[in-house]
Amino acid sequence: MMSRVPAAALVVLGAAVAVLALAWVFQRQLIYLPSGGAPSAEDASAAGAEEVALATEDGLELRAWFVPAATGEAAGTVVVFPGNAGNRAARAPLARALSRTGLSVLLVDYRGYGGNPGNPSEAGLLADGRAAVAYVSGRPDVDPDRVVLLGESLGAGVASALAVEHPPRALVLRSPFTSLADAAGVHYPFLPAGLLLRDRYRVEEQVARYPGPVLVVAGEHDTIVPPAQSRRVAEAAAGLSRFTIVPGADHNDAALLDGDVLLEAITAFLRDAAGLPVAPSA
Repeated sequence: MMSRVPAAALVVLGAAVAVLALAWVFQRQLIYLPSGGAPSAEDASAAGAEEVALATEDGLELRAWFVPAATGEAAGTVVVFPGNAGNRAARAPLARALSRTGLSVLLVDYRGYGGNPGNPSEAGLLADGRAAVAYVSGRPDVDPDRVVLLGESLGAGVASALAVEHPPRALVLRSPFTSLADAAGVHYPFLPAGLLLRDRYRVEEQVARYPGPVLVVAGEHDTIVPPAQSRRVAEAAAGLSRFTIVPGADHNDAALLDGDVLLEAITAFLRDAAGLPVAPSA
């Protein structure tokens, strides 16, 4: 019996090493989930969007959608950094809703998403984000002093990092985690995520370095990112912050895409904290 113990231990150890190796090799396939392919011209037309090209610092050309303010002159411009799944067509309802309040919107698709070339990584997504901010800042119909960054879930990691590099008028984060390692720890408690992860997205740390106003919106019953993590992000903000809970909402519910509570929280925040002449959401 005693002679079998070391052999059994070796089997367990071997299995553990195999699991860790697989997690290391395939981690980005678990993090980044592009789907839906490239949106069509009909999709863009239905969204009231102009398809535009973003040039990244590492030589990629990415497609994105620009939706102008429906009210004429824009009160500001929101750059939307999405979560880890889907493509820009899925965010069209949010863009249309914000457009009706007087905001122009740029819907970003990262490298590897929405028919764009390249493979996603934290460094790559930050390069994509810089290209998006540079694009809107160079448009003649955009006031670069009225640019707002909006990041949802994984996109909060992109938006918060960019907000430190070039502070926007305001920062809006929907369902942000404190860090990718913290979020991974919730779903894979048996893995040493802090040691394995190549991409970090330290949202809480970045928000603490951004001096401007921050709005954090979370779903009450979010099963992907615990609302407690989103609250910690709001509490870490160096500047003025607001924290809004959307009652009954899970991570991917429509209420957290273009729901009334979300939209009212955003428009009120941009009027009160950022001083933008945004109309109330309908």
